[in-house]
Amino acid sequence: MPKEIDLKLLPEHAFDETIIIERAAAMLHVSVSDISALRYLKRSIDARKKPHVFYVLKILVFINEAVTEDDFDNGFAKEPFKENESIVIIGFGPAGMFAALQLIEKGIKPIVFERGKSVRDRRRDLAQLNKSLSVNPESNYCFGEGGAGTYSDGKLYTRSKKRGNIKKVLHCLVNHGASQDILINAHPHIGTNKLPQIVENIRETILTAGGEVHFNSKMTDMQIVNGKITSITINAQKQVPVSQLILATGHSARDVFELLNDKKINIESKPFALGVRIEHPQSVIDQIQYGRNDRGEYLPPASYTLVTQAAGNGVFSFCMCPGGIIAPAATNANEVVVNGWSPSKRNGFFANSGMVVTVNPEHWQKQFGNHALSALNFQKEVEHKAYLQSNSIVAPAQRMDDFIRNSASRSLPECSYLPGLVTADLRSILPPFISQSLAEGLSHFGQSLKGYRTNEAVLVGVESRTSSPVRIPRDKETLNHAEISNLFPCGEGAGYAGGIMSAALDGMACALATIA
Repeated sequence: MPKEIDLKLLPEHAFDETIIIERAAAMLHVSVSDISALRYLKRSIDARKKPHVFYVLKILVFINEAVTEDDFDNGFAKEPFKENESIVIIGFGPAGMFAALQLIEKGIKPIVFERGKSVRDRRRDLAQLNKSLSVNPESNYCFGEGGAGTYSDGKLYTRSKKRGNIKKVLHCLVNHGASQDILINAHPHIGTNKLPQIVENIRETILTAGGEVHFNSKMTDMQIVNGKITSITINAQKQVPVSQLILATGHSARDVFELLNDKKINIESKPFALGVRIEHPQSVIDQIQYGRNDRGEYLPPASYTLVTQAAGNGVFSFCMCPGGIIAPAATNANEVVVNGWSPSKRNGFFANSGMVVTVNPEHWQKQFGNHALSALNFQKEVEHKAYLQSNSIVAPAQRMDDFIRNSASRSLPECSYLPGLVTADLRSILPPFISQSLAEGLSHFGQSLKGYRTNEAVLVGVESRTSSPVRIPRDKETLNHAEISNLFPCGEGAGYAGGIMSAALDGMACALATIA
């Protein structure tokens, strides 16, 4: 019977299997030669007693016994498609992709319509976006094959442990090209440089199984009869009959929210978060978290998670990207939106993170009233104010300490945001409650993390797409819309997920719900 143990090792020892076997043997009071094999279950970092930083490994040790096969899931199986049975999916981000895979496993043909382009074609538009500052509203960091998830660093950590089969999602990603490290790391991520190929591989799996994926195919209308969607219109031209519809459009498909509202389909404003991206030199974060100037070759670039209450509002870090870059995430020409991502090695010079404030109904209702698109209109206004600072996607920015002290920045530090920065008073762009909460929250973080508050850090506006400002209500058990029986709102865009993993799990759940 294998033994499960925890080992705490210095970084330089944590990847040396000879040392690991010796430590395991000593802990279990057996000879090194008695150990048949090791299986790594979890790897995490303990930096509580910096500068003494350790890896903590959870390991299954086999002693004088045959090694049992790992319960590695080979991914989604495939049943023969049931004749004339198909389900339409709108959106090919994480929710739409995993909904399609789940349908294939159950013998149902998925037909996917994605407004954006394939990964390869999408790359050209992103290069053009950074070079000429020209936003293609159908092909950008949010729209296209893989959705926003393709260019979001590939973080796979989720607190949604009870929402579905996390292990199955991880194994599926490994089968399609991700490193097996995501199966054991406490905070797994893939890296933006590797995600496009993985996304292409998943699409190939869907097509090989007999599913359909259509790019440059935007849902522009839907036809409803007696509380059911009978068909949808693609690109204002082609009508597609619908038996059941999984709506997995992501948090930035504003035209879809407006279409649902125009069709009198019940949707509602929901709380979200809004603020800035903050960028430090990665060495500053390493010093704070590890207590050493040089983290060495065995420790990864350090990250952080911060949360506090300030001026009566929640302030928290979001989507922290060690060794990453800040990217332009606008989906229309008259707005500035920023996000962040990291390559798989996280070896960039900078560390960036969203730093945002919770936006609640009392905040948007004062100006925009209480209706389905009020929170969305609040979000739009802030993004447009950011755009007006330069009339382009050049982003407004301010040094961190200058912002806290409400002082103008005469210059800006070097930054990873390729379209460029313009010096601005961020308090003139952000609503007063957000500015005040951010200033107090950042000051608090500076007190608790020595070195975090510095004018070498820059705030870049605005980080506004943390989650959808709209929720599409659905039944808790059946997951279909309360009024439209064959509509299954899904993922981040519907207000039921927050990240790649939770969106994938929700896509799988909605697929099963359509079958049920």
